[in-house]
Amino acid sequence: MTHQPLAGVTVADFSHVMAGPYASHILRLMGAKVIKIESPRGDQFRNYGSNREFDGMSPAFIAANVGKKSIALDLKDEKDHETARRIVAKSDVLLENFRPGVIARLGLGYDAVRQLREDIVFCSVSGYGQDSPQRDWPAIDNIVQATSGMMMLSGAEGDPPVRIGFPIVDTLTGQTAAVAILGALFQRQQTGKGAYIDVSMIDASLSFMTSALTPYLVTGSPLRRLGNTGYSELPTAALFKTKDDRHVSLGVVQDNQFAALARKLRREDWLADERYSTADARRANFDAMHAELEQIFLTRAADEWERELSGEGIPCGKVRGVHEAADLGSADSLLDLDTDALPKGCTATVPNAGFRMEPGQPGTHEAPPLLDANREEIMAWLDGND
Repeated sequence: MTHQPLAGVTVADFSHVMAGPYASHILRLMGAKVIKIESPRGDQFRNYGSNREFDGMSPAFIAANVGKKSIALDLKDEKDHETARRIVAKSDVLLENFRPGVIARLGLGYDAVRQLREDIVFCSVSGYGQDSPQRDWPAIDNIVQATSGMMMLSGAEGDPPVRIGFPIVDTLTGQTAAVAILGALFQRQQTGKGAYIDVSMIDASLSFMTSALTPYLVTGSPLRRLGNTGYSELPTAALFKTKDDRHVSLGVVQDNQFAALARKLRREDWLADERYSTADARRANFDAMHAELEQIFLTRAADEWERELSGEGIPCGKVRGVHEAADLGSADSLLDLDTDALPKGCTATVPNAGFRMEPGQPGTHEAPPLLDANREEIMAWLDGND
């Protein structure tokens, strides 16, 4: 990799599982040195999932730990605790996601750490924040999907709550923490002062859901559950079955797009039909418009609809499985990891940071570390021998 924007930044990462590690994962992809400080048992995500063949290096663990350095420390052991303090003293960022109050009881709270490095950027990630009434409530992704209202945004009116099918709260919280850390590092460049950052899964989720939450805050009325219909509530922004028993998602929300769709489908009569001629009319006559589109989309395969409508500037995408979607990424969107460090001869590819930048392209080809794999390297660095 060429010189990256966070080269020279060191992160002492005491976090585990997903939300915290995903934050340091983003920083690592941007060039930071991330020292993963694990308990002697290791991050429990190392053995996550039902496939015991991957114990120590589960796919879930690989997803958020590429290129990091691992050292196993018992923070209740005096010698290991001193090693942790030395790591923190040489780091720019401390990241942790223990329950509120735990890091302080371990002697590594913000006040204590500032004695080691006054300009430290200290980021705490938790379920409900460090000082909220719910601070002691345990929280994982699916819990906060429930408590944030997120589960009541998917599905149709009357449906049971629907969990989003991947740990979205963990990843959006990690991304929020990474943005906050970047802001604090930039601020430190200007002021010379560090910062304390409190990132909660609930606050990050509410911010992430601004397009759903703000309409309620403004109008007092919650959004209706729209199932597979888009935010616009238009029948032309919905899901349709195709001839080959697949589905496409149509995203026609602007008047010029609707006119283009009508012409492409040889239904110019829609433009003069008072039921469909305006967006409000199409909403009012949702079922009629949707039914007409359903019949049309059944006449051709999903690939054809996607290719031809997209080619005309009409938003349309075939519904893909994750295994198919990976092929749509740009040349740098996926990273092939070095295989020598991976167990059992397995190979691994992971997503990159989600953007491209020149110079300073994000990414790494380094595999995640085995537990305690970098102890000697880290101790040499502490002793000034790096």
